[in-house]
Amino acid sequence: MFNLFKKQGHTDLKWVGTDMHSHLLPGIDDGVQEPLTSVNFIRTLRELGLSRFIITPHVYDEVYPNTSETIAESHSRLKNELCKEGLEEVYTFAAAEHMLGEQFVSTLVEGKLNPLPDNFLLIEMPWLAEPIQLEQTIFQLVTKGYKPVMAHPERYTFYFQRPHMYHRLKELGCLLQLNLLSVTGYYGKDVTKAAIYLIKNGLYDLVGTDLHHERHLEKIVQYTRSGQAYRDLGGLNLQNQYLFGK
Repeated sequence: MFNLFKKQGHTDLKWVGTDMHSHLLPGIDDGVQEPLTSVNFIRTLRELGLSRFIITPHVYDEVYPNTSETIAESHSRLKNELCKEGLEEVYTFAAAEHMLGEQFVSTLVEGKLNPLPDNFLLIEMPWLAEPIQLEQTIFQLVTKGYKPVMAHPERYTFYFQRPHMYHRLKELGCLLQLNLLSVTGYYGKDVTKAAIYLIKNGLYDLVGTDLHHERHLEKIVQYTRSGQAYRDLGGLNLQNQYLFGK
C-alpha cells in the first residue's frame, strides 16, 4: 500500500461500480463451490458499493474444461439462489477467464469462447512462461473482432524483469486489468512492485476483485473499509463503469 494518489474519503467501491473479474459461479473451478456462498459474497460486495458482477470462471484445457454449457448451468444455479434470497434484481453476467493454453486457438477457431459484454475477452497466461505465440494469438483475437483484456499482468513472473512487455501488450491491443489486492502485498512483494510500475505508467484500464474464496473477501473488505483501496487506486483512469456499467 503506497498512497500514490493520496485520495481521501472513500471507504467503499462505488467508484469501481462493476466487478468484471471474479470466480463466483458455484462449483466449476477453484472459486466458490456452493450457490449460497456465492450469494453471500455478492451481498457483501454490494454492501461495499459494487452493483454489477461479471463472473469469469477459468477455462483452461483439462484443468478447468468449462464450456458455454457448464458456465450457463452454474449461472442458472446462482440466479436461482439469488431469487431465493430476494436478490433477483442483482445484475450478473456469465463470461470466462480463458487461459492461453494448448487448446485456446482451437477454441477460438471453433467460435466457442465466452466473452464479456461487447465482445471483450478476458485472457490469462500461465504463471511461469509466456505463451510461445502470444503476439500471433492476440492478433487473431483482434482480427476476429474480440477486444482482449489481459488479466492481472502484474502477477506474471516472466515480466518482472521485462516491464517493456506491459507496454507491448497495450500496443497489441490489450486492455490491462489490475487485481484489487495486488498493491497490498497479498500476492507478494514482486507483484506489488510490478503493479506500482503499471500504475505509475498509466497502463491499467480495469480493476477486478478476482474473488475466489473467504480469505480474498476478508482482505477486500479490510482494504476497502480502511479507505486504503481508494487512496491507492482512486486516481486511476479505470473504465469499469464506462465499459460495463450500462
